[in-house]
Amino acid sequence: MANAIEISHLTKSYGKARGVIDVSLTVKEGDIFGFLGPNGAGKSTTIRSMLGFLKFAEGSIKILGMDSVKDHEKILENVGYMPSEAWFYSSMKVADVIKYAADMRSLDCSAEAEKLCERLKVDKNKRIKELSLGNRKKVSIVCAMQHKPKLFIFDEPTSGLDPLMQKRFFELINEYVDQGTTCLLSTHVLTEVNKYCRNAAIMREGRLMMLDDPKIDDETFLGFYEDEV
Repeated sequence: MANAIEISHLTKSYGKARGVIDVSLTVKEGDIFGFLGPNGAGKSTTIRSMLGFLKFAEGSIKILGMDSVKDHEKILENVGYMPSEAWFYSSMKVADVIKYAADMRSLDCSAEAEKLCERLKVDKNKRIKELSLGNRKKVSIVCAMQHKPKLFIFDEPTSGLDPLMQKRFFELINEYVDQGTTCLLSTHVLTEVNKYCRNAAIMREGRLMMLDDPKIDDETFLGFYEDEV
């Protein structure tokens, strides 16, 4: 099975501030990969480097067999990315935001978007400024999924979602993965990793540690956080 993500010795610094140090990571196609760690551990820096949003000092990254620097635009065509903060133009209607995201890819995603909105109970007639955090998250999920990408990269996707919507979100991920998609899930929620992820890694102080088994206990998991304090 081919690799959807290959990161080799990635190093990114912010002057005196911590970045990431010598990170190497492989995610196989068809995996649901849990990416754990406390705030500031380097998860978002790694993700932004993968997507070509940050320039890194050392190392190499391949996404879907393509170089993250040279093939940046092609990679973004095949990735569904959901950042941790769901920012949209507040005066736009939800339907327009979803269509705008599809138009940016020059794709007609209307049928898939309709299915996702129905499953996630998204009100397309409301304006963004009228939505709660959870409902903005749902719009962001639709935007990331509607073009049926080869790779999902989700950064804290379930914060703000009620338990029912969290369940539906993971049902959708499993359905897409069954059709050949790969998923990288960055999260603080251990139960999500234990329940849904097939492989996992933990970021700590800018370094990465692969887990032999994604099913880890609370005491081990909390130890990584306590060491950061």
